[in-house]
Amino acid sequence: MKFTLRIWRQKSPKEWGRFVNYKLDDVSPDMSFLEMLDILNEELITKGDDPIAFDHDCREGICGMCGLVINGIAHGPEQTTTCQLHMRSFKHVDTITIEPWRATAFPVIKDLVVDRTSFDRIIQSGGYISVSTGGVPDANTLPIAKDNADMSMDGAACIGCGACVAACPNGSAMLFTAAKVGHLGLLPQGQPERYDRVLYMVHQMDEEGFGGCTNIGECSAVCPKEISMDFIARMNRDLIKANFIKGDIEKK
Repeated sequence: MKFTLRIWRQKSPKEWGRFVNYKLDDVSPDMSFLEMLDILNEELITKGDDPIAFDHDCREGICGMCGLVINGIAHGPEQTTTCQLHMRSFKHVDTITIEPWRATAFPVIKDLVVDRTSFDRIIQSGGYISVSTGGVPDANTLPIAKDNADMSMDGAACIGCGACVAACPNGSAMLFTAAKVGHLGLLPQGQPERYDRVLYMVHQMDEEGFGGCTNIGECSAVCPKEISMDFIARMNRDLIKANFIKGDIEKK
């Protein structure tokens, strides 16, 4: 397979970027998208050119590092991570446009690499529980309704890749934040901080410069773990209740 790759190149956060075209021949349809970029980088290095910087780590769809917008879609035409996307998803002699996540809260570091530490700060603000450490308790000593356990696991599946932000016209991080709030708030261990957690994490999300949610649904449509917008609705309910609780405490 042959492709024309139109790739965003930007040397540093303070410099202007631009799209640069590259030709790549003899691409196997069974290659992953990142393997294809590896081949391109090998050719660039051989020619003495600067290789394309892009994030990657596990290459197994687990770590959430490989964030690319491909032909205008976060992670590309399949609802999966970029590392799990294969070149057979494209047509021979296609032109493929590759760019980084586009969001104010995700500044470009170099080429296709963006700074996603804003997600880390959201988690640090409230993504913890105060359960005492020690030996692992027997699972059957703390009964949890199956629906809650299943939904909590769905929220915990979020890998923090940022596709939801990149796909949202508003650059909102509501799906990510809601998943992190929800997977703890659905379990007994997460109840002590439940309402403080949602206040802290939503506040930090706003501080980072993410946009507001208008329920367009692009976030869930591109999420490689298929996290539902139900988490956003649940977080909004908790946020309303948390504000009422805070108001009552302040009156006292």
